[in-house]
This record gives sequence, C-alpha cells and structure tokens, in this order.
Amino acid sequence: MWIDTHCHTKYSYDNWLEPVNLIRRAKFLGIDAVCITEHYSYEASEPVEQIGRDEGLLVLRGVEISTDRGHLLAYGVEDDGWNAWGRDNYLPLEEVIARINALGGICVPAHPFREVGLACLRKGIFDLDGIAAVESHNGNNSEADNQLAMLAAVRMDLPMLGGSDCHKTAAVGRCATEFVDAITCMADFVAAVRTGRCRGAYFPRYTSVNMEEV
Repeated sequence: MWIDTHCHTKYSYDNWLEPVNLIRRAKFLGIDAVCITEHYSYEASEPVEQIGRDEGLLVLRGVEISTDRGHLLAYGVEDDGWNAWGRDNYLPLEEVIARINALGGICVPAHPFREVGLACLRKGIFDLDGIAAVESHNGNNSEADNQLAMLAAVRMDLPMLGGSDCHKTAAVGRCATEFVDAITCMADFVAAVRTGRCRGAYFPRYTSVNMEEV
C-alpha cells in the first residue's frame, strides 16, 4: 500500500493547491492514500478529510511543525492542543518531540538535510531522541539531500518515510511510502511506522504528466 505521507494544500496558506486536485492526482497515479500535513496546524486539514471521502480516497492527517532546528512531521495527534507555545515558528525541537510523544503521537524529521533558513537539523539528527522515523525521500529535495537522510536512517536504525511535500498538483506522488500492511486509519499508520513496516521511496509510477494531458 502506497501513501504520500507529506502533502500540503491551500490550507497551509503558502500555495494555491486545491485539495480536490491533490486527491484526484493521487488517484490518477495509483496512490492508495495521502496524509495532509499542513504547516503549523493539524486542525487546518479538517476540510480535506471530507473531500477525500467524497472522492473515494483515504485521507489521513498530520501536521508539519517549524522548530528551532528544522521542520518536524507529527502524526497521531487529534487537535492543535500539542502547541503549548502560542506561536508558529522556531518552537523548541526537543520539547515539541516530548509533547507529541506524550500525546501518543510520533515525530519524523522532515527533509532533515535541507537548508531551511537558520533552522536546519543536519548532523544534529544523530543526537536526537524520541523520533520514530526519518523522512528519507522528499519530493522537493535534491537527490543528495535525500541520500544523506537515507544514510542517517540506516545509521540510527530507524524506518524511512517518503512524501512529495507537494505544494502544486504536478508534485503530488513524486515520493511516497510503501506500507507492508493495509492502512485504514491513523492508528494503523502510527503502528506501522513504530514497527518499521514501511519504506520511503521515489514512487515508481510517478509521472510529471498531468491528468489534463492524457
């Protein structure tokens, strides 16, 4: 089962991607589910869940958190109560991880070797405790940065996730995660990541061709 585990829509407020276009594009490529990880807020993705039901595609929800040492994907939270800091940017990484874990969720560094202004994890990933996996394949990354993330995951003996990090339709599905077992809900997703029954990859059926062009 293939899931694009890192997707953004217009509800991240840094792009114009309509959720229905993302979902239809994923179905066109043969992706089985998507996980919407809007910036800063879990609750922002709520409208996309219903669109997924209407379109016949499983939509899971997480959140991408901007910390003082890079971006973090969090899965398994149920609202924005995870944010105890009252701001959106440069949240303390270790405290955020502890908070998400205490709430029963899991944390995955997003594109850890990409330069994101002053907030970049890079070698600091090896000193990080409490993460469940590493985003090894990011569709917006250079291959070199993805290769470094893969090597880090191997060194830390952690599972790998793949996600497109899409902000436009053509980017959907560039990278994705293959799950060994069927995923029907976020609880299944979290359990599979915790047990390592998944792998990040460049999605083999990805094409830059848009649906309108075929």
